[in-house]
Amino acid sequence: MNGMYIAFAPLQGYTDAIYRRAHWECAGGATEYYTPFVRMEKGKPRKRDMRDIAPEACVGVPTVPQVIAKDGEEFARLCDAVQALGWKRIDLNMGCPFPMQTKSGRGCGLLQHPDRIEEIAREMQSRKEVIFSVKMRLGQETANEGLTAMSIINDMPLVHITLHPRLGIQQYKGTADKVAFGRFVEVSSWPMVYNGDLSELKVENGELRVDALNVKSPKIKGVMIGRGLLAQPWMLSKKEPQVVLREMHSKIYQHATEHLCGKSQVIARLHAFWEYVAIGHKQHKAIMKSMTLRRYDEAVATVFGRGN
Repeated sequence: MNGMYIAFAPLQGYTDAIYRRAHWECAGGATEYYTPFVRMEKGKPRKRDMRDIAPEACVGVPTVPQVIAKDGEEFARLCDAVQALGWKRIDLNMGCPFPMQTKSGRGCGLLQHPDRIEEIAREMQSRKEVIFSVKMRLGQETANEGLTAMSIINDMPLVHITLHPRLGIQQYKGTADKVAFGRFVEVSSWPMVYNGDLSELKVENGELRVDALNVKSPKIKGVMIGRGLLAQPWMLSKKEPQVVLREMHSKIYQHATEHLCGKSQVIARLHAFWEYVAIGHKQHKAIMKSMTLRRYDEAVATVFGRGN
């Protein structure tokens, strides 16, 4: 879309490799797809996360593996594991707002520990073969946390910084603070990517317009969209919404019924596809309440006019 960088944000439990491929092949329009973060579990990178970034699962799809770490040592171990799969591009999550991560000093919680960010910066600087980026928030409890961290982040070797202008303690409540985003743009040494509350993109006079993002700066590289694209997977496509939805659903339905074990897993995966999609309330309710494939197929038929 007019050369503007547009990233598809990761969301745990939704944007797995199957979903990313379905969107890339059926809708397209995104420059890159970020994976849900790879985390440590019982002293090792979590196996499920590693399967999701396996090269064979991502081949042909412009993918950026993301990691989440509490300090330099953990970051190094995750980078080692990701690089061992052949990746030379890694994104660091300093934006996850969920207490399970922030209380352990990961995600947004890392912004409260400048000493640990410095450890990670040194580790990045030692890995000259890797292209890094950072996804962050304003801070965990105050925007001063993020602004303080920026002096260290500016020394990291980055291709860009993605900023979601909310505090971690807000999670997804309230509205994204676009004025605060502008302050971070001013102090950043790196190109900036805006993330947060993007439900519509417009092109005016050949330029991509982000409604209400009243910041003009050559540092703004583009946008990252998450829930907005899950709700409208057709947003970046030239195809009709029904066509995109039908094609994506067909691929995910086929994979779920052929590769997942047990009807409950299949139904859970299919429900995840629809959870954010912008369709009629009654249609959505019927799909999400379906507990058998027969009921599910009947509910989906009301969206497409026939079965899957």
